[in-house]
Amino acid sequence: MTQATQAYSYAGHSVLTDGKLGLSTSGGTALSGPQAHPRFFSGLLSQAAPAAAGLLAVADVALTRYHQPRPGWTRDPVVTCDGGRLRFESFSACGGVYARLDVLELDGDVLDRGTTNVDVNGPLREALARVGGRDPLHLGVGPDELAVTTLDGAVVEKKVPLPSRWLRGFAEVQVIAAGFDLRAELSGPHAVRFLRSLPRAARATVWAVPAGRDLRVSSGPARGGVCLSGAARVATLMPLLRFAKALRVYGPADGSSTASAWELELPGMRYTLAVSPEPWRGFSGEGAVLADLATDEAAGDADVVGMLLNFEPTVELGLLADRSGLSIERVRVALTQLGTAGRVGYDLHEAAHFHRELPYDREQVAELNPRLTAARALVESGAVRLVDEDAAEVTTDGGVRRVRVAAGECTCPWWFDHRGSRGPCKHVLAARIAARVAVEVTS
Repeated sequence: MTQATQAYSYAGHSVLTDGKLGLSTSGGTALSGPQAHPRFFSGLLSQAAPAAAGLLAVADVALTRYHQPRPGWTRDPVVTCDGGRLRFESFSACGGVYARLDVLELDGDVLDRGTTNVDVNGPLREALARVGGRDPLHLGVGPDELAVTTLDGAVVEKKVPLPSRWLRGFAEVQVIAAGFDLRAELSGPHAVRFLRSLPRAARATVWAVPAGRDLRVSSGPARGGVCLSGAARVATLMPLLRFAKALRVYGPADGSSTASAWELELPGMRYTLAVSPEPWRGFSGEGAVLADLATDEAAGDADVVGMLLNFEPTVELGLLADRSGLSIERVRVALTQLGTAGRVGYDLHEAAHFHRELPYDREQVAELNPRLTAARALVESGAVRLVDEDAAEVTTDGGVRRVRVAAGECTCPWWFDHRGSRGPCKHVLAARIAARVAVEVTS
């Protein structure tokens, strides 16, 4: 399995003491340029307890392997400051759960905009769990704001593996989420009652079905319902229920997937949890980005669009289209390409992308999408024969695969197993690439 190593280097540990939370930062990109220990914010969060519980929930997801739990490395959350809010993000070690806390009410000084890792260590987790009340909490994102600093200049270093499935998951989840619709919205008391009614069995699969202003739990699919596979994977919502003002549930508009997203409205913030279609099935294998990445102009368009991003709270497609001179569709595909490099996420509540820069090398994109790499290799080796404008034959070691280009159908075992539910197979991708090349040659 392909994996990179993420090296964190902090100026000191993050600490919480005397109502002051200092988050130590490691690397990242800011408007002012690359920074070893960027400083983004110094000021107050309006309510301490919800903020502490939300940050702890994000950290819990980064620490957890929901499928086949076992001890392992924890990956530090990332935080993006866009000038008006802070977005804390994490991904589970198994690649099947994504969490984000959006802190919407900042009262203080925004020192820079950008994205960085933040240290969440054991003692800090214990301190966050003890925070109570709704008094303001002073927050500093950056090394100079640490409540306790090391006097000898010591550096806190961590090295953790980042498997390719973990990296790819960040790309896939934002593409999948962009196809979700709001399916239900519950007030605080109804949200509490529904979430507490969910089965606690780790592998339980249920459907949340709208029932008036409420949701009911069903053992099978029903009209308007949203699937929750592995009900225990939403456990990080439970400690937040005492602050919940509303619960919003999102699912695929066309019913093409059993992935879902769960958003709690908290005082001055939102906590979003997205779960993959099955506990054993991480977001990394969904293949939602492959069709877009296979287009010839995607990489060039992504370079153009990427230069226009400026850590905005929301990325407006129309504005990017005007500024870049590209069509709306090409901007959307470019954002998918940028997503594979961790440069954009998707906010379900605002139905819009947002700019961030995850701290890993975007040159790894090809390695992180082996189906696309294999498809291009098939084209380059001459393995694709176009039968007509909508049919192709792809010769492989396993035999000849017959492809219907437009429908994305293939005679390979992958297609028969998944029927397109996990993105196109390498043969379909190869046929589509070859068909585009043929059109370009004849035009």
